[in-house]
Amino acid sequence: MRFLRYLLMASAFYSAQASAECLTRGTGDMGIIIERAAGSVQVVDRSTHQALFRVEGLGDLSHASAVYSRDERYAYVFGRDGGLTKVDILCGKITHRVVQGGNSIGGAISQDGSLIAVSNYEPGGVKIFSSQDLTLVADIPATAVNSEKRAKTVGLVDAPDQRFVFSLYDTGETWVVDMTDPAKPQIQKNLNVGKLPYDGLITRDGRYYIAGLFGQDGLALLDLWHPEKGTRLILQDYGKGEQKLPVYKMPHLEGWAMAGNRAFLPGVGHHQVLVVERGDWNPVGKISVHGQPVFVMARPDGRQIWVNFAFPDNDTIQVIDTESLKVIKTLKPGKGALHMEFAPRGEEVWISIRDKDEIQVYDTRSLELIHSLPVDKPSGIFFTSRAHTTGL
Repeated sequence: MRFLRYLLMASAFYSAQASAECLTRGTGDMGIIIERAAGSVQVVDRSTHQALFRVEGLGDLSHASAVYSRDERYAYVFGRDGGLTKVDILCGKITHRVVQGGNSIGGAISQDGSLIAVSNYEPGGVKIFSSQDLTLVADIPATAVNSEKRAKTVGLVDAPDQRFVFSLYDTGETWVVDMTDPAKPQIQKNLNVGKLPYDGLITRDGRYYIAGLFGQDGLALLDLWHPEKGTRLILQDYGKGEQKLPVYKMPHLEGWAMAGNRAFLPGVGHHQVLVVERGDWNPVGKISVHGQPVFVMARPDGRQIWVNFAFPDNDTIQVIDTESLKVIKTLKPGKGALHMEFAPRGEEVWISIRDKDEIQVYDTRSLELIHSLPVDKPSGIFFTSRAHTTGL
């Protein structure tokens, strides 16, 4: 009995020591920043503008993204090398990691938080894992392009009713996967949605999925309330009669903007932001901007749109007023202004400046720089508030 009591006491002691290394606090004002060249992430405190941990060993993060568990404690980081890594942000450590593909391009977490889906270029398809321990739950191969290759999967998002939606770049398809029964995924395939869908987005209410098309003008729209109706083309006359410019970096539709009943989208091959009326999805305006837009993002209250640009104009950020549809501020934060993330209530925006090895924080009311934070070759910024937003 005495020996057993000793073991219990020792176990309690070591558990306390382990937990003492972790933070005891809420996670609502935390986030991670991708250090793309180093294969690491910084865990940050958004309120104090400070780094809390640096977590290494996440592989190739050259095109990394992340989602959060429902309790905001765990970040799931998707690496370009096929790595899926679960990070405990309160302890600053990796809890699980798998390399599930050869070339990956983002992922999503299910509505109930139990499943993590990963989109793969190689081998083409989507793999779905348990969020608890990253064990494989389902393997969904994409359509074969030839005997040696499957279509690249892109634009993967979560949707209501325990669904995932993604597009197939090479074959022009959009698939909806219902994971209500993880042992028997139900797949609805929408064929011939358009040429070369390169990315996708979902409206915050989870109703509409939109795929951008690189091979033709327009976008493919799928109403997830009525998926049986299939996709339809919208904005197919955009750019008609205009010469397209070289595309140095594909726009990211995930960072699209909704303000009121209007959507603001990057124009592919044009130095313009498109303004589209939700409902009939007809264009209502075009806003000329400094360069080729990459991210077009709305401040959470919809009052402003912040836009960054592809090379060679990636030293510039422009702010658009959504009422006047005019550019009200042009900022020059430095080369490699890659990613932006708003505070949940919109008082700040954090911007990664790759070539300066820093994060810059701007006050969205004064449009002035108020803080900076050293980060090694930063790219994506992901705050824990994303845990409660469809499609992020």
